[in-house]
Parts: sequence; C-alpha cells; structure tokens
Amino acid sequence: MNHSIVETKIGLMGVLIAIVISFGGLVEIVPLFFTSQVTEPAEGVEPYGALELAGRDIYIREGCYGCHSQMIRPFRSETERYGHYSLGGESVYDSPFQFGSKRTGPDLARVGGRYADEWHRVHLINPRDVVPESNMPGYPWLAEHEVNARNTVKHMLALKTLGQPYTDEQIAAAENEVSGKTEMEALIAYLQGLGTNMQGRR
Repeated sequence: MNHSIVETKIGLMGVLIAIVISFGGLVEIVPLFFTSQVTEPAEGVEPYGALELAGRDIYIREGCYGCHSQMIRPFRSETERYGHYSLGGESVYDSPFQFGSKRTGPDLARVGGRYADEWHRVHLINPRDVVPESNMPGYPWLAEHEVNARNTVKHMLALKTLGQPYTDEQIAAAENEVSGKTEMEALIAYLQGLGTNMQGRR
C-alpha cells in the first residue's frame, strides 16, 4: 500500500494502527491462557483464607496498589532487594491481580513474614513511627472498624462460582473466622501471607 495514502488519510491510519496493535496483543496474550505456568498455582499457593481475603479487599479499597506493586521483575537489582522474582502461578487466585508498576513505596510481593504483626499495626497507624522518612499516610481507622463477615462470605461464594477451589466447609466457617476481627487485623493477615510460598528461594 502506498504510504502517502495512509499518511494523508487519518481515519485509515487509525484503523490500520488498531489492527496492528490488536494482532500484536493477541500474539502475546492468547498463548498465556494455555500455559500451565500462569494457569496452575505455583507450589505452596492456595486460595486466600477468609481473613486474608477480607484484608485483600481492604488493601484494594484503600488504594494501596497505587503506591505498592506486587511484581518483582527478573533482574538482579530487583531480586537482590525483594527476593525471588514473581511467578505467574502465584497470582492464579488473584482477581484482579495486584502486579502494578508504581513504586512510591516498596514492592510487597515478598513482605509476608518480614515484620511482626505489631510492626505492621504501628506502621499502618502512623508509618513514621517505624520509618521516619516515609511519606505513606496513616490508616488508624482500620483499627476501629470490624470486617463485614457477610461480604466476605459473599465474596468467597462469587470466587467459587468463578472456579476457585473453595470448599463448602471453608465458606461455612468463613463468617466465624472473621467475626469480631478489625479491618486492621484483616489487612495485616493479608500482608503476612504475601510471598510466603516463595520463602527460602533466591
């Protein structure tokens, strides 16, 4: 096709650009749907427990993903700082996944078990009490509000409908598991679970 025709007809150029981008996207994305590395859980990865799932919902609600990624890239500069690079199979049960690309704060893919629960509690109430140079806002209200147990059960039922392997027993026990727990406790439970399946790997 003569380039002068494409370059002078902006509508045609737009259509051709859309076709090229769509084709490139299909070539890169579609094969992933059939690759076991991203469709099957990595070793040690299980669906979130009720309290962790509630904490994940709070993490998303409060917009934590806006400053923290959960995707360690396979570069030495990343793995030296954060640990083993992220695997697709770690996010099989994440809907939606929390990869992200913004790092105002550190990546959290391997934060589980690095700090005590009390450290997280103090950090979430006032980050500067443990990290003086932090520009992260505090979330003290999380300690004042209890988890909505019914919403957690509904979320688990929805995820089961989408194919996540929750058992009827897990769903039946979910309400008791989160009843009386604060949103702070739920968020800490979620953070403490992140990347624990990869501990010991470098």
